[in-house]
Amino acid sequence: MARETITFRTEADKRQALDQLAQALGQDRTATLNQAIDTLLDIYDWQVRHIETGRKQARNGEFVDESVWRKALRRNIS
Repeated sequence: MARETITFRTEADKRQALDQLAQALGQDRTATLNQAIDTLLDIYDWQVRHIETGRKQARNGEFVDESVWRKALRRNIS
């Protein structure tokens, strides 16, 4: 896959933290940034897929029974 260069600005403390993390991982800044971008994209992809699944279920009238969600809510609050 072809690589492209991008440039962005960030605060100096974030760059320093990034460099420290890269060093601790034994890799360079670019590898660490690419890993972070991959993780971010995976998370957003997961979220969008689950939101779309929920929207489809809602359109189809597939809702959790009130007694079920109330029981789950009570369990999580206690």
